[in-house]
Order: sequence, then structure tokens, then C-alpha cells
Amino acid sequence: MEFVTLNTGAKMPIEGFGVFQVPDAAVCEQAVYDAIKTGYRLIDTAQAYMNEAAVGKAVHRAIADGLVSREELFITTKLWVSNMKTEDGAYASLKKSLAKLDMEYIDLILIHQPMGDYFAGYRALEKAYKEGWVKGIGISNFYPAILANFCENVEIMPAVNQVELHPFFTQDSAITLMKEYGIAPQAWGPLAEGRHGIFTHPVLTEIGSKYGKTAAQIALKWNAQRGVSILPKSVHVERMEQNFDIWDFTLSDEDMQKIAALDLGHSEIVDHSDPAFVKIINGFKI
Repeated sequence: MEFVTLNTGAKMPIEGFGVFQVPDAAVCEQAVYDAIKTGYRLIDTAQAYMNEAAVGKAVHRAIADGLVSREELFITTKLWVSNMKTEDGAYASLKKSLAKLDMEYIDLILIHQPMGDYFAGYRALEKAYKEGWVKGIGISNFYPAILANFCENVEIMPAVNQVELHPFFTQDSAITLMKEYGIAPQAWGPLAEGRHGIFTHPVLTEIGSKYGKTAAQIALKWNAQRGVSILPKSVHVERMEQNFDIWDFTLSDEDMQKIAALDLGHSEIVDHSDPAFVKIINGFKI
């Protein structure tokens, strides 16, 4: 595993395991346990995923079984829009996440969406960070203009910005801006949520044949090789192992350029500028 050093000084694994759309507690717990057993050390959850407690149970089980120590793990969760109407309310919500995870500290907490009173939410994160039970704070889905305004008006610079990043939506300019502020880019949906025929894409498949890797492994390696932390998800051990098996080769500059050329310049998963989407997010209460 390779690591990225955050602006807090902490080392975060470049590849982690995400649990989005795994709401069943038993399935989520087993998936996280299997992921840790496979070698993953970064686990990414969120209040909105409704599975923080299952992640916590899996972590405790893995520790009890001697697979890993808590210090070896990097646990991320995210503060949801409806829980940050006020700073005090957001802070109380953060404490609930800590209790659900059943941990003494959380390695990273992100503002999940730049909607609602996210400045109040972030002030709560800053407070938790200063108190020490949150080791790092950051944001998610903050696109360039919003990111710039945000960074110019907060006390503590975010450590991470988690956004959609994959070969069909490369967001090079957004990554450049993050790096200007010393923020580590992290990819949700690094496999484009299965769109664009990514698992059998001819360009990715052809490149993969050179290295003995699958199209999916090439897509993941491409992001990791450009310094982007990736969060693939699967409840199947075989796929977990494949997604994790990307550290024994290096893509050539030519191959990196061929993959980057697949960029469509826009997302086909979600449009954060769509008023209807904003209304949906604000209407989702947890």
C-alpha cells in the first residue's frame, strides 16, 4: 500500500474501502471485515449510508481476531446536510457518529455536501478537531468555485476533498485547485459506478493486457498513480482482492495519457448544479 501525507501530518492509505449503498447491517459488517482481512486499512462510511454501527462492529471484530490494531486503521465518516443547521446541532451529531462507530476517535470526518449551513457544520468539525477526538477534517463534493470560497473563509484548511474522479470525469483543474490549497483529492466512484462499460472498456482492457490486469484495475491504478486516493466498493471478496491488487506495476506515461483522453468533461452520475438534486439532498433527513 502507498500513502498520501495529509496537511495534518497523518498518513492516509491511497486505496480504501467504501460502504456506500450497503445499508444491510449484517452484509456491511461482513464486507468491512473481509476488506480488512484482504488488506484494506482505510474504511469510508457516512451518516447518510446508515451503516456506521456496522462498520464499528466489523472493526472491533477484526481487532479482536488479531487482524489489525486500531492504530493501523483509518476510519472516515461524513456529516450529513440535515445535521448541520447549527454548530451545536452539528457537534452533537458528530458525537452520535462517534458513539455508533464505538471508537475513541475518528481519523477523518467530512462535510458530505456543500448544502445547508455547511459553514456551521465545519465549525463543529473544527471544534472536534481541536479537542482531539477527530484527527482530520475535510469536505466532499466541493467543486472549484465553492471550494475556493470555502477555503478563503475557514480557520482550518480541509485535509481532504472527496469528489467523483474516474477516467471519464478526470477533473484535472479541480485537482490542481485542491493542491494549491494543500488538500488531498479523494475519489468516490473510481469505477464510475459501473457506467461507460468500464469493466470491459476497450482502451482499459487493451492497456490491462500489457500488465496482466483487468480494465477495472487499470482504472484504479490510473487514479492512484496521479496521487488520488480511491475508494472502490464491493461485497464480494474476489472483487475486493482484485481491486486491491494494483500495487505491483506502474502505468507508462503513454498509457496514463490514453486513459486521461477518455474524459467526457462532465459527470453522468450526478449533476450537483441541478436545482432538483439540491432539493432532494436538502429534503433527505437522517
